[in-house]
Amino acid sequence: MTINAAANDAVKAAIDRAIAERGEIGIQVAAYLDGELVVDTWGGLADRDTGEAVNGDTLFNVFSVTKAVAATAVHVQAERGLIDYDAPVADYWPEYGCHGKEVVTVRDALTHRTGTPQMPEGTTPESICDWDATVAAIARLKPLLPVRDKPGYQSMSFGWALGEIVRRTDPQKRPFGRFIREEICEPFGIKDLWVGIPDEVEHRIATLVNAEAGAPLPPADSLFAKSLPNTVPLIPEVFERPDVRRACIAGVGGIFNARSEARFWAILAGGGTLDGTTLLSPERVRAISRPRAGADEPDPVYFNAVMPLSEGGYWRWDDNVPFTCPLKSPSAICCPGAGASLGWADPETGLAVAFCHNRMTRPKTCEAHPAYEIAEVIRQSLGIT
Repeated sequence: MTINAAANDAVKAAIDRAIAERGEIGIQVAAYLDGELVVDTWGGLADRDTGEAVNGDTLFNVFSVTKAVAATAVHVQAERGLIDYDAPVADYWPEYGCHGKEVVTVRDALTHRTGTPQMPEGTTPESICDWDATVAAIARLKPLLPVRDKPGYQSMSFGWALGEIVRRTDPQKRPFGRFIREEICEPFGIKDLWVGIPDEVEHRIATLVNAEAGAPLPPADSLFAKSLPNTVPLIPEVFERPDVRRACIAGVGGIFNARSEARFWAILAGGGTLDGTTLLSPERVRAISRPRAGADEPDPVYFNAVMPLSEGGYWRWDDNVPFTCPLKSPSAICCPGAGASLGWADPETGLAVAFCHNRMTRPKTCEAHPAYEIAEVIRQSLGIT
């Protein structure tokens, strides 16, 4: 461990300010630079009711940050020659090839162009805990949008679609959560990147506080509500359920701590290699970081907002998108999560950062993102321009 004391102290001070001045409750931040852990600090409360403090081992719900892990698993299979991005999904998952989805490729699934942003009818907290039933229902979906043509953000279904492609191409046919542990986490000593927790870590999970509670739900007939059903909103009442915590919900169900998440991003920031172990080639990392085709097209799921996504299923920095503003680098890739969780990798500078917290909010401006000042402090204290 090579913690940069000055940077660590500066980030801790920024965390304390965010708690004192911005209403944050508990925060963890970790950062790697050129493969070395340089920041690992935290502050505030894991549980306001009990007064339990955050520590370095506290776990946090990170919601869509999990999509980065699901996408990376696909790239691992591609690196091994087990997946061709331009092959139809149905080549690997025959049941998927129906209702016009026969032509949908793995690349389309990564870039949210399957035409099926929706979750299956009747989705409930109980149903999302059943992997086999959920992927079977996703395979049967009829497109709501032109396949391979228009973007349609798969708010929840993304994780199951990619995860099942990985499972079908895995020679061992392992459950997806186990694949993540054995192929991404264990080779790199990543201890707390959970997509489906074991019982013994549950007591370490921070309690969520929904700062947006009471906000109106989107219209049930909107594409947004079809993609993220009002029956399973990304709120504590659903995602603190014991069964949901234990299920492999690969698009939004991750429970990480910052030092493990930052180590994951450090692999990508290092061009696919960390501590002498290689997960992906530098050429693949460059390719999956490029803007997706039609990157400037409005996404009808997100009310015709432009979503700056990459070819590899990650987000890219866009100074007009508050969730990506902390990155401040055109070479960086990230995945933001509901409530303003965020993790990113910048292969150009070698910087990887994880920001975890338990006060869920939706920043309306760049400066309102709770990680914005912290990211600035990290860069300044490490001399990154």
